[in-house]
Amino acid sequence: MGTGPRAVPLTAGPLTAGDLPGRARAVIIGGGVIGTSVAYHLTALGWTDVLLLEQGQLSCGTTWHAAGLVGQLRAYEAGTRLVQYSARLYEQLEQETGQATGFRRCGGVIVARTADRMTALRRTEATGQAYGIDCEVISASEAGQRYPLLRTDDLVGALWLPGDGRADPVDLTAALARGARRRGAVIRERVRVTGIMSRGGRVTGVRTDCGDVEAEVVVNCAGQWAKQVGAMAGVTVPLHSAEHFYVVTEQIPGVHTGLPVLRDPDGYTYFKEETGGLVVGGFEPEAKPWVAPEELPFPFEFQLLDEDWDHFSVLMDSAMQRLPVLAETGIRKFYNGPESFTPDNQFILGEAPELAGFFVAAGFNSVGVASAGGAGLALAQWITDGQPDTDLTSVDIRRFAAFNGNSRWLRDRVSEVLAVHYAIPWPNRELETGRPFRRSPIYPQLAQAGACFGSKMGWERANFFAPLGESAVIEYSWGQQNWQPWSSAEQEATRQRVAVFDQTSFSKYLVSGEDAEAALQWLCTNDVAVPPGRTVYTGMLNDRGTYESDITATRLSATEYLLVASSATTERDADLIRRHAPAGSHVTVTDVTSAYAVYGVMGPASRELLGRLTRVGLDDPAFPFGSSASIDLGYATVWATRITYVGELGWELYVPTEFAVGVYEDLMATGADLGVANAGYYAIESLRLEKGYRAFGRELTPDYNPAEAGLLFACKLGGSLDFLGREAVEKAMTDGPRRRLVSVVLADGSAMLWGGELLLRDGQAAGQLTSGAFGATLGAAVGLGYLRDPAGGVVTADFARSGSYQVNVGGHLVDAAVSLRSPYDPAGSRVRPVPSSRPAG
Repeated sequence: MGTGPRAVPLTAGPLTAGDLPGRARAVIIGGGVIGTSVAYHLTALGWTDVLLLEQGQLSCGTTWHAAGLVGQLRAYEAGTRLVQYSARLYEQLEQETGQATGFRRCGGVIVARTADRMTALRRTEATGQAYGIDCEVISASEAGQRYPLLRTDDLVGALWLPGDGRADPVDLTAALARGARRRGAVIRERVRVTGIMSRGGRVTGVRTDCGDVEAEVVVNCAGQWAKQVGAMAGVTVPLHSAEHFYVVTEQIPGVHTGLPVLRDPDGYTYFKEETGGLVVGGFEPEAKPWVAPEELPFPFEFQLLDEDWDHFSVLMDSAMQRLPVLAETGIRKFYNGPESFTPDNQFILGEAPELAGFFVAAGFNSVGVASAGGAGLALAQWITDGQPDTDLTSVDIRRFAAFNGNSRWLRDRVSEVLAVHYAIPWPNRELETGRPFRRSPIYPQLAQAGACFGSKMGWERANFFAPLGESAVIEYSWGQQNWQPWSSAEQEATRQRVAVFDQTSFSKYLVSGEDAEAALQWLCTNDVAVPPGRTVYTGMLNDRGTYESDITATRLSATEYLLVASSATTERDADLIRRHAPAGSHVTVTDVTSAYAVYGVMGPASRELLGRLTRVGLDDPAFPFGSSASIDLGYATVWATRITYVGELGWELYVPTEFAVGVYEDLMATGADLGVANAGYYAIESLRLEKGYRAFGRELTPDYNPAEAGLLFACKLGGSLDFLGREAVEKAMTDGPRRRLVSVVLADGSAMLWGGELLLRDGQAAGQLTSGAFGATLGAAVGLGYLRDPAGGVVTADFARSGSYQVNVGGHLVDAAVSLRSPYDPAGSRVRPVPSSRPAG
């Protein structure tokens, strides 16, 4: 914990233009713990011509007043690995640089006041087993033994994490800066960046109040100011500052440097030792946003905001309940330091899609010290190698679009984001602020029909439909939730009759030009040189042979394709195509996501329903699986593709937005006697998992290749056609997969899966579920997950079939069946009139 401006200035007196290098290979903007970490790691990777610019003094913005907690476990594996690396780095940094970091592995205790929180901690313990991290569920009394000041009579239990630690943010920043300087980096304080220079869509340098600096790469690590710096480059960096509170107490008998970090998330609070007293802070249920990013003051060095004891009282009252000694302990200092938060509580990392060579590392949501080492390494590797070497999709800047930069929307959202830190991590938790945001043309009709909406890439999407007289709300729990019977009814309608899904949020692009086919042949794993009117499922990989996206590509003409991808990846996929199309290609990518509504009409009666509205033949000879055509539908003309993501006969309809309401009304009115039903995304999740269909971001990520994912059938490996990542895929095939995607069905129909659960084979940790849901057709929870051999061997089909399996469901081991084939209709006869030649899993 920093207690004041202890950073040593690296420059003396005001700079002049002559003091500033005129050129650097990389310019880093911001001298906090993130910027110095990026400089440290770039120089470690051989980029010695690095210039770091800080508008004040090192660590003077947000870093100096950070609490300095270094917790080991994160919600996803890549994030956990980043923090693990941070801890290892901080342990050895003092020996390397001679500068103390204040890092100490003191351990951490997380306590639970409720049974639901205890289930969350048991899930965390299982996640630790999956990632190989030492952690243990302990009793309330054992927690009291590890933390003697703790009141335990109202606790259900706790989690002990011996690897957790703490660091001094100011000293850590100084150590990283010293390490970078020793390898050649130049650090200049009191230099303010006033503009970003670019040419031809690529960054060329920065303008400062001390002169211009040319650069190949510019890295925006400006903390709270990152949104302003991004705007100079035409880059959206969606973050907003909020006031963040903690106090430092007087000395307390029994408090010592080895005392663990204590977290009481049900009480919104955390505690750590500080010079014989305690830092008492937290994340209140409703935060106080600070000024808009465009209004941040300058200068703002080592400054705090005004005390607000009224707002802090909810934290202090809770803290005194957990540690009664605080009721008789004085307060030495009140800290109210602003920090920046993002709309989804994940930090921002990566190369901006708007400007090549412009990278961002910002918005660390109060976990900057814990993440700095790993994030600095990851971004440095991204810069030097041209891509990250692990799955960073959850923090990738390309998960946001320009509309996410609206400061009024950000202000409303950030008031909720702080509370997410210590809220129970329900697997399907929806943020509520700043909504509704983006809306489908039939949003009012779906709301009237009882839709409960979730949000994805800003889109309001129907998760499920509540029956007449029921409230369309989610009652969160770890078991089956209140909406499950309604979602099961939607699944039954899809399997037995026909259902309509509003999937307007799909990302949609037109890829056109004389080189469209050649560009996509290089980018796509599957052969897209098909006749117009054919649709191909395909992946897009990186040169490591792991997934960057999966899409459907429909050929519209000799020079034009319609690509359809995940709702969340609109910016990412467009950027991927533009950056990785062969040099000199005559190809244009146009985002048409908002131009078309999309309706999935799925189920055995889908052909009958659509046939009543069109003159086009829909039988198998006339409209086979994988075909696509423009058809009349009522008064409208739409594009129809025979494809499915739920494992039933069906079509996706691409409807110009001006016809969207009319087409929806026609579908529901015409299909009334067929039992047509509205259905939502929770039903899609269950139906696709029963079929073993993969989803990008879960089963398909930059950590997994087609051999592991069971998708070699979608790779053009039989001929000479090359594609990005082919060599790596062929090597993965030769070596054999060390993990393999399997379907998992629980034996106990009352148990629930959400994804993230630990998979055990013969009693040993052997993988983790990537997705889970309740499958109404199977009458049990079903999921997908990657199975590995605990001994490190190749996962063969015989290995997968021969084990005895269980899943850790909230601390309870539940027997499970594991298969490489889809649990529902493995032959695919529901989708096509003859058994499918496509492997089912």
